[in-house]
Formats: sequence, structure tokens, C-alpha cells
Amino acid sequence: PGRTQFKVVVKALSPKEVTRIYTPRPLDRNDGTFLMRYRMYGSVTKGLKIEILYGDQHVAQSPYILKEPVYHEYCDCPEEDPEVWQDAMSCPSQEPQITKDFVSFPTIDLQRMLKEIPAKFSQTRGAIVHYTVVDNHIYRRSLGKYTDFKMFSDEMFLSLARKVRLPDVEFYLNVGDWPVEYRKANDTPGPIPVISWCGSVDSRDIILPTYDVTHSTLETLRGVTNDLLSIQGNTGPSWENKTERALFRGRDSREERLHLVKLSKENPELLDAGITGYFFFREREKELGKAQLMGFFDFFKYKYQVNVDGTVAAYRFPYLLLGDSLVLKQDSQYYEHFYIGLKPWKHYVPVKRNLEDLLEKIKWAKENDEEARKIAKEGQLMARELLQPRRFYCYYYKVLQKYAQRQASKPEIRDGMELVPQPDDRDSVCNCHRKKPLREDL
Repeated sequence: PGRTQFKVVVKALSPKEVTRIYTPRPLDRNDGTFLMRYRMYGSVTKGLKIEILYGDQHVAQSPYILKEPVYHEYCDCPEEDPEVWQDAMSCPSQEPQITKDFVSFPTIDLQRMLKEIPAKFSQTRGAIVHYTVVDNHIYRRSLGKYTDFKMFSDEMFLSLARKVRLPDVEFYLNVGDWPVEYRKANDTPGPIPVISWCGSVDSRDIILPTYDVTHSTLETLRGVTNDLLSIQGNTGPSWENKTERALFRGRDSREERLHLVKLSKENPELLDAGITGYFFFREREKELGKAQLMGFFDFFKYKYQVNVDGTVAAYRFPYLLLGDSLVLKQDSQYYEHFYIGLKPWKHYVPVKRNLEDLLEKIKWAKENDEEARKIAKEGQLMARELLQPRRFYCYYYKVLQKYAQRQASKPEIRDGMELVPQPDDRDSVCNCHRKKPLREDL
């Protein structure tokens, strides 16, 4: 009340075109910057105009004019030239983690993988999905009974295929928690390039962004779950008004998390830690107690956030970095695709694996408030850069592209594979100007 309001207008450039566009209020990131989001429920062929007004003044280089056709999320209209698409997306020329992941795989022997992977991995872990992309269509077969999470990989590959023509490629995705390929480059036989969502220092898996951050990005402005953008507009009170304690809430998926609760009971002035659900150590619930579930935005009422591994890397880490709190991160053998861009003491404060120095690090942060604030800010700015939606699309594409370049033979649609269809979205009009008529249509 009493404050000047932003006004956002997103509309078709041509007065002859009308489309439905959802535009919520801009998100205030509490540092003088705002995030403006919109989601289209129809396409425009002549272009889009985005106006951002503060009062009645254009701000932030408004208006933005997109002169090309602009399509809604479910419009199947891929750019035929991947270079043009990557340029439009401002994809980085190199992703250091991708470069590192492919060092062990100068060539990829599809025949060897066809023989070895179903036998080696699908029985023991049962969480491998075999994909083939041919002519921008996606085919897959499940190897094992724990492959339900393929719905997350399906939705991302389909979304990517609607935006850019994918290379013909055949690969195996591990949809389980743990990396699976532990053989070294000079072992006989050597490692094979299984794709996973989480890596570890002693495994050779090729890493993609986790299903969690991928799904949250695809669901932005559609779902009710937190996403990487909404977090940025809900970072709690300003730094000086946050509670000067470290916070942890989570399941009992690792023993160190139980240790956190004990530390918290002994040092309540430094740490507030609680287990919200017992699955692995049910016998400890009576001793340690069960904490109430807490809304994620409420985490940022606290100045310091403790990030401790779950079964593998804690997938909340990217969300914590985007908040306005200092992240105290447990040393871990596990990593996600973007960790390579982060440095301890610059973007977060490292904590020993056994947490023996955690209290000391919290005390350090309290005594060095300005430095702690600076690290929190650096971590937040780096996360904003690395975790932009466009960066995920670029990353997925680059992994598929590099994989395709190294295949020693042509990908094939194998026995037992089924087509993964594009979703049928009858609510939104989609006239694709890039589509070439199929032979049977001529």
C-alpha cells in the first residue's frame, strides 16, 4: 500500500493476433532486482511485446520486442539448426563438467553396451532406462522394475525435442539415486558411459541436471511445488533481521543427520536441527523426537543453512544457495552437474564430513558477519547464473550432442522399445512455421 506498483503487459506484436498469457506479479529479490515471469497458453507468429512499467514509466530497457514466432511450451516446433538455437539461448561454449565426464569415453561402442548394460545393471539396481532418439522422436525401454522416475527424463527430452532438433543418439539413463559405473579408464574392460543425475568422486557416470531441478523448471508457474525462480522472490527477512542460528530440517536418510539433532539439543543457541520423517532409523525417533514439517520459504528466516547429504547429494542445495542465507555445506563425495562452478569459502562454507567443525563454523559466521554475508551473496549470484532455465536446456543438449559425436555406430530402435509420444495439448493453438510437410502429406 502506498508504494508504486510495477505493471507488466505481455501481448502479441500484431493487433490481429490474440493469445492467452499468464503474468503473475514480479518477484522482489530484495536486492534492487525483480524477476518477471510469464507463461504462454498459445503461440504468436508475428512476435511478442513485453512492457515493464514502474508507475507509468518504462524500466529495465522496456519494451522488449521478440520479432520471431514465439511458441508455448507444448508447441512441437523444433529449430532445425542446433547452432541457431544454441546461439539464441546464449549457451556457453564449454561446460567444464561435461568435458570432464567424457574424458573416459573417446568413442562409445553401442554394441558393447547393448550386450553388457542389461546384464550388468538392470538386474542388480533395476533402474536403467534405454533411450534412442531417431529423427527427433524418442523411444525407450525400461530395464528393471525401479524405473518410475523415467517420467521426469521423458518430460525433459520431449520438451527439448519440441525446441531443437536432437541428434540421433542411443544411451542408457540411470534413474536411481546412486551412480553405477565405478570402473576406471585403464580397467579391462573399461567403463561404459551411463548417464546419471548424481556423480561421485570415484564413479565415471555422465551427469545431467537432477530430475528435481529439471522438473521444477518445467513446472514453473504451473505446479504448486517450489521452483528455482519462486525461491528467489521468497528469501525471508533482510540479512540483519534473520535469526542468527543455523537450520536443518529433513528425513533421517543419513546418520550424520541424526548427529545434527544431537548437536542441536546440546547447542540450541547455535543450531536448530530436526528430523521430519523416520524411515531408516525408526528406533531413534523416541530419543531424538520428530520435528514439524516447515514451509521451505521459512528456512530463510535463518541466517545459516546446513546442507548434509541424503542418500546421495542433498538435492535442496541449489535452492538453499538461491536464498539469502549462508550455506554450510558438508564435505561430500557426491556432486550435481553445477558443483564444479562453486568454490568453498567463496560461495559456501565447507564443513567436515563428520560435522566435527560445524559448531566452530557457525561461531565463525556469527563473529564475521560481513564476510559471512558476502559469501552468501556470492553463492546466490553464482547460483542465479548456473541455475537459469536456459542453462538446463543447453546442458541437456550438449550432453546428447557430445554423446552422439562419439558413437561408433548408428543408433537403432531396439526390440522392446516404444515411442514416447509428445503430449497432446488441445487447449493451446500451435501453428509451427518450421515444420516441413511429411512425405505422406505431400
